[in-house]
Amino acid sequence: MFTHIQTNDFAGIVKGRRSVRHYDENFKISKEEMSEMIAEASLAPSSANMQPWRVVVVDTPEGKEKLRPLVRFNTAQNDTSSAMLLIFGDTESYLNAEEIYNAAVEQGKMPADVRDRQLETILTMYPTLPKELKVEVAKIDSSLFAMQFMLVARAHGYDTNPMAGFEVDQVAKAFDLDEERYAPVMILSIGKAKEDGHESVRLGSDRITFWR
Repeated sequence: MFTHIQTNDFAGIVKGRRSVRHYDENFKISKEEMSEMIAEASLAPSSANMQPWRVVVVDTPEGKEKLRPLVRFNTAQNDTSSAMLLIFGDTESYLNAEEIYNAAVEQGKMPADVRDRQLETILTMYPTLPKELKVEVAKIDSSLFAMQFMLVARAHGYDTNPMAGFEVDQVAKAFDLDEERYAPVMILSIGKAKEDGHESVRLGSDRITFWR
């Protein structure tokens, strides 16, 4: 990981992030670097470290053609980006709990007794949660991944645009995912900006913070 980073200027990464809608359509991000960025973004936190984010990378002409009618008014991003990342939340992420926690023990990151207690709680509680709560948790955690991915992309020299304007009820089935298990969260476009995104105004901290 972090072998393709272009800048470590944190302030520049955060302040320079823009929602970019038009990209250099001739620029292609390699599968290797895309996988690296996904791995780096996956360092984001998640409930019980279940890492419920799942990503469909749409970067082929055939995939983009399939996606195009599902992204409503976001076709410019689809047509010009290096890729469109479909972010889903896996409502059955607890099925990976043993693999994750066993690896933590094997790598010396967690004592075995802590693993055992954690797994007992996770495997007892998570399967019995209401579907609505499973979806909510998966979406919150996957949104943390998505935000981290956008900052990672900036560090790699790319721009992104998060999108909620797509056919939420159709996108999982269109890309062969189980609609009952995988909850659509957002779509991210990524590529080399052809037109700079607009700088935007933010409310001051005094307007959004309540001190008690």
